[in-house]
Amino acid sequence: MERATFGGGCFWCVEAALKELEGVDEVTSGYAGGHTEGPTYEAVCTGETGHAEVVQLAYDPDVVGYDDLLEVFFTIHDPTQVNRQGPDVGSQYRSAIYAHDGRQLELAEAFVEELEAADVYDDPIATEIEPLETFYEAEAYHQDYFEKNPTDAYCRMHAAPKIDKVRERFTEKVRVDD
Repeated sequence: MERATFGGGCFWCVEAALKELEGVDEVTSGYAGGHTEGPTYEAVCTGETGHAEVVQLAYDPDVVGYDDLLEVFFTIHDPTQVNRQGPDVGSQYRSAIYAHDGRQLELAEAFVEELEAADVYDDPIATEIEPLETFYEAEAYHQDYFEKNPTDAYCRMHAAPKIDKVRERFTEKVRVDD
């Protein structure tokens, strides 16, 4: 298993969408990229910890590659928005990739360069790409939030469309239930 860490707005939405992928064994919501040790959700929401809401995946690279994860990640959020995603505003909702090693760092940078060269977005990509220093797991009530709260209005409005997009656009990569 390898690990990947992405921030693309509210971690509930990113977690729910990436869990759809075959080869993704585990998705954990948490915080990264900040300067405060042991951040809490309440502290991160102030924007003063420097942390972003992120998800950390454990995945099987023989089933789903890091490049596949990047493709899905850039499809389920708007990487051109600075310090926001949809209704969520603040540095904790920034677009970010926290690389676990030099290979991931190089792949992420090259992926963004390809997107920019192809003019995929009207605006420049604002995604931060940097090495992961520390990942802090979010509180238990944030884990598997969409699964536990499928009728929650926020989830229905923001997470469900991301899941639908993954299922429609990446059919061959979606987990098949037994």
